[in-house]
Amino acid sequence: MQAKSRWITIFCSSLLVGLPFGYAFAQVLIPVNPPELRPGLLAGYLPRAQLPDSFRLVAPPPASGSAAQQADEAAYQSTLVLVSSARWHLATRDAVLKFPAAADVFSCTLGATISEKQTPHLYTLLRRSYVDAGLATYAAKDRYARVRPFVIYKLPTCTPAEEAALAKDGAYPSGHAALGWAWGLLLSEMVPEKSQAVLERANAFGQSRHICGVHWQSDIAAGQLVGSAAVARLHADPVFKAQFVLAQAELQASMGSGPNAGLDCASESAALASQP
Repeated sequence: MQAKSRWITIFCSSLLVGLPFGYAFAQVLIPVNPPELRPGLLAGYLPRAQLPDSFRLVAPPPASGSAAQQADEAAYQSTLVLVSSARWHLATRDAVLKFPAAADVFSCTLGATISEKQTPHLYTLLRRSYVDAGLATYAAKDRYARVRPFVIYKLPTCTPAEEAALAKDGAYPSGHAALGWAWGLLLSEMVPEKSQAVLERANAFGQSRHICGVHWQSDIAAGQLVGSAAVARLHADPVFKAQFVLAQAELQASMGSGPNAGLDCASESAALASQP
């Protein structure tokens, strides 16, 4: 079925959110129902060929026996004290990338409700940019096929149901870290007064994969680099830019509405504070 679309005049929206006039005077076709890569997974904004090439962007992962690999191993060992802790349980929640649950990641930090009903453009922007940032890691992932910590140490992760699939998927760079950092950069642009808190939460989202035992620390850092590159490329895409304007207006209007229903923000804050 052909996706419905509508014309968005950026000039009208840009005045509402204070964007520079460089964003004005353009009409862009924004799909109301973007295509899906598979049921429930929206296509990103960028064709695969336009994604950042992570293989050329990041250095190779640490070599076996190197000082950098030893540092990764020591960092992983330091997380084992968190198994079954409040921070471990938050890492388990952070592992969920299916929507609507994934929309909850920054809700407590922002103090705003993010949902398909209340912030439809922001909700769609998060879903589509997630794919762009995540897929951008695969040029390096597939080339290096780095083995994950839990496979080497034969220890449980916070998502046992995913272990079989993760064992076959390269660790470097981290896709979760890439998309979480991309989301953090985008949201911090939309609400500059919350940028520090948003970026701290984005970093913690990446660290959750380290705590879960499915990524090395260097996987997280490389993933965040790829996420930054994906955001830079997205800002050159006209459809993304148009939807960003509308998503920012939605989020600013939603500030103060309170976090998504059912979230225990006090427990989230306490869990984040407990991370060593």
